[in-house]
Amino acid sequence: MMTTLFIWSLAGALFGALFGGLYQVLTVLGLAGWQPLVIAAAAAAMTTSAFYSAMPVALMGAMAGILASIGYLIVSGQSVELLWIAGTAGAGGILAGVFYAWMITGGGRPLAETLTGLIAGVLAGGIMAFVFASFGIRFSMFVLSAGVVALVGTFFQVSERWLVARSARWFPGVLSAPVVAGLIAALVGASVWIIGGTTSTMLSSNAQDSANQILGAVQPGFLGGMLGGAVTGVVLQILGFRPEQPH
Repeated sequence: MMTTLFIWSLAGALFGALFGGLYQVLTVLGLAGWQPLVIAAAAAAMTTSAFYSAMPVALMGAMAGILASIGYLIVSGQSVELLWIAGTAGAGGILAGVFYAWMITGGGRPLAETLTGLIAGVLAGGIMAFVFASFGIRFSMFVLSAGVVALVGTFFQVSERWLVARSARWFPGVLSAPVVAGLIAALVGASVWIIGGTTSTMLSSNAQDSANQILGAVQPGFLGGMLGGAVTGVVLQILGFRPEQPH
């Protein structure tokens, strides 16, 4: 029980901090309503599940995404387009994943778990957005992060017993690593674009307020995610769902 509590608390805290920061950045860039909630939840869930299931592949994809984004910025100069930088980073991640799959033989489970995390994030974000919009509830980042982490953790853990196990057989090992690395790299490229857009917003007006809003969302997201992860982990442990070993 203590091991489960530690694992879920740590995973929830990291998820919540990433979710809170992404949510506030998207809000600063002008997204509203369900959009920042669903996008931030999906991105955070996909990233967390990728690092959980295949950390070496995810790290290689992140490194490739950073290098490809830097190369894009050098070539493009001041013109930074989201689709182009994300596509360039994603292509670099795919190449890195192909190299990894050539060097180390693996199965399709990392891709299955990453896609399951993405689906869980979209579902959790959509449900939270629908509930808040339907009842007109005003929420804090602490409550929002705890709720999203709890929903994503529940969806992921429950579906892992049948969805991941079955879909892993559909994906060949040679495809799994490139796709996971490409997704992480594309997310890195999109993050670089977001940072560039946020920087432009800050330079134009309300620089200090924007920075404080983004940084201020990380701490309650971290604490809310830790609480949501801990409670969900204990409940699922009691119900017989236990964390799987990373692959």
